[in-house]
Formats: sequence, C-alpha cells, structure tokens
Amino acid sequence: MNSSIQDVAKAAGVSISTVSRSFTRPDLVSAKTRERVLKFADELNFSLSRSAAALKSGRSLRIAVLMSGHIRMWFTASVIEGLNDILHAEGYDISIFQISSIEERREFFEMLPVRRNADAVIVVSFDIDAAETAQLTSIDVPIIGINSADSEQHGFAASVTIDDAQGATLAARHLLTLGHRDIAYITTNRDVSLSFSVRGRFDMFMDYCRANGVEPRAIECQVDEDGHYEIGNVVTQLMSLPAMPTAIACQEDGIALPLIFQLERNGFAVPGDVSVIGYDDSFYADDIGLTTIRQDPVETAHIAARMALDLIHDRTPNDRFRTLSAQLVVRSSTGRR
Repeated sequence: MNSSIQDVAKAAGVSISTVSRSFTRPDLVSAKTRERVLKFADELNFSLSRSAAALKSGRSLRIAVLMSGHIRMWFTASVIEGLNDILHAEGYDISIFQISSIEERREFFEMLPVRRNADAVIVVSFDIDAAETAQLTSIDVPIIGINSADSEQHGFAASVTIDDAQGATLAARHLLTLGHRDIAYITTNRDVSLSFSVRGRFDMFMDYCRANGVEPRAIECQVDEDGHYEIGNVVTQLMSLPAMPTAIACQEDGIALPLIFQLERNGFAVPGDVSVIGYDDSFYADDIGLTTIRQDPVETAHIAARMALDLIHDRTPNDRFRTLSAQLVVRSSTGRR
C-alpha cells in the first residue's frame, strides 16, 4: 500500500509544503532536506506515486499552456484535447492560463517569474512581444509555440505552425479562379492576442489578390466581452456597401458559419448571390457545406506536446520549427461568379 504525502512529511519531520516543494520547487529546499524527504519517500513506498516520480526527477510534471481567447472555441478546445492525449499518458498535468483581456495578459507575465512551477510553457496562438519573451525566458524552461508568429525570432525552443501563407493563397486563388473580383475579407479586432497567425492570413490574402488586380474590402468583425462574434454587425456593414460583394473570405470558420445563416436570413443565396469561404475546417463545416482551409489542431498539439517532452528530457526534437501544410476543401458555399 502506498503512503501519502502526509506520511512522508511526518516521517521526515517536515511540513507537507516542504515535501511538495521538494519536487515542485527543489531550488527552494536545501539539498540535505530534499535527500531526507526522498529517503523517507522510498522507505514508505511513496516512489510509486506521481508525486514521488516528480520528487526523484526534480520536475513538477506540469506543463503551462498560455492561450488567448475562450477555451470553448473550436481551435482552443481541440488543442487542449491534443495536448492531453500525449501529456496525460506521460504523467503530466496541464495548467491552462486563459488570457481574455489586456489586464489578464499583463498580470500573467508579471506573475510568471514568481510561479516557476512548470517544466515547459506552450504558447497557443499568441503573438508575444520582446519584453514578454524575456519574462518567459526568465523561468528557464522550454517554450514551445503553436500557431504563434515568429516563434524562432522570439526565442522559443520549438514551434509548430499551420502554413497560413499557403492557406490564404489557396483561399484567394480559389475565389479568383471562380471569377470573383468584388471580394470582402472579414477579420477581427483581437487586441489581446495581437496578430498571432491570423494576421499572416489577412496579409497574404490581400497581397495575392492585389497581385492579380483585385482590391478586397476589409471588414472588421467585433468581438464582445464574452468572445462572441457580432455577425449581425458584419452583415450590416456588407449591406451598407455600394454593392454587395460576390465573395466573402473569413478569417476563420467561427465567422463564416454564422455569417452564412445571417446572409440567407437577409435574402441572399449562398453561393448563388455570394460565395463564402472559411478557414479551419471546424465543427459543422462539412454539415453546412462550407468551403474552407483545413488544419488539424489535435495533430498540431500532438506534435507540440512531443516537442515539449523531448526538450524537458534534454532531447533535441527533429525539425524544431515545423510548418504544416494547409489544404483547400471545396464544398457548396462557393461557386462561379
């Protein structure tokens, strides 16, 4: 029968918090005390538990995950699922830090150096600045990016990113090939996450269209305090234009799917009057018939988790800065002009 952390603390003559710090923050415990805790942990058969494994390795067996936006969003939820698939099997817990406001962002980075209770930090769809990178680096653990812009330049140890330049080019080329010249692009006003990877989608889409003689109209989709897209306002902006665009490209499926419903409610046929293309191939995209750019956040998270484990164990991952190909999925929401 395995003993508890309380049993180890009593036998070693120390507090439970000292036992805990021995494996979560060994730098705060003297070598002599840690050796004593380890000795009694072994004697009491505490070594079979997850806590003792951390005690012996000097690791916390915890991965900090920094995310922008809301956890319920398709991409975010899929990333958490993918990380948990790999990390849970290896005995690691995931600590999620959700950044939904400028205040939360500031507090996270200010408090990070005093936490130091993770073996690695995974940054998801979050474009951090130089000062924030320095704060991350100060905790002296590997930093892995998922869809984070310029990860290598920011000093990350590794990253895995969808090829947004390729994906945006595929979307733009698809609409132009169908004969569309009056195109709108719907983006968001995400102040918290800054540009991360979706800024690259917007820039490349616009650049490709301009190179082919087309100037898309950029329309901003507001996001309320609860993270909901204000699609009704987007439709109002579209209908206020001198002429309705014949095609609409959306930053993500989370905009495109409700937009189709709102357009049809206002009397527009999709794709008869207007074609709509999304980005992600998320839930319900196939059911609704949304043409979109496919990415697989679960598999992306699997790769990032394996990178984190390699770095924690002082192994160099193959292809530390990995870019995954995007794929155009053509369905019924786009048609010829």
